[in-house]
Amino acid sequence: MDNKMHKINMTFEEIVKQNERRIYYQIHKLNIRDPHQEFYQEGLVAMWNAYETYRADKGPMATYFNYTIRNRLIDLIRSKAREQEKLNVYREYQQLNKTSGNFYRAGSLKKQVQSQEPMLVDYDDLIKEAYQLLSINQLKWFSFFLIQDMSIKSISEREGVSIDAVKSWGREARKKLRAAKFLNEDLC
Repeated sequence: MDNKMHKINMTFEEIVKQNERRIYYQIHKLNIRDPHQEFYQEGLVAMWNAYETYRADKGPMATYFNYTIRNRLIDLIRSKAREQEKLNVYREYQQLNKTSGNFYRAGSLKKQVQSQEPMLVDYDDLIKEAYQLLSINQLKWFSFFLIQDMSIKSISEREGVSIDAVKSWGREARKKLRAAKFLNEDLC
């Protein structure tokens, strides 16, 4: 015998009639609900592939059918699970976009933060008063860190000083602003 695939002397329709219960058995064994017959169709395709690639010298056809059908069904289950996970992530993302987006985690739950009245800041008055209270370096920290939202490292690189120097400017500026009742604890 040569090493090529051996064809069975039966048509595929006859093979399906004889082995259709194998598909239903595997669906039942894997606890699959199949209202739209997707898994059954996948089982038929697997049976066709097994029929086409079957080699008689490698073992019984029934075992090969069982193996092929079962693995194809498992692959489809995994594919559907990945698809469902992506759909769930998308739904969650859309739900978050519909709300304010402010959430905190409490265990495995996400809870929405209760919205507060927005704090309105008059930057013109803030800057005028800061110029009267602070030194030049403290004003640099105030402007870059609080107003422009730059990092301390960025400020130190821009001004050519150490990070500790910028932190010192910030500490002293905070002291002066708090003493003047100009800045509360939440802002810096």
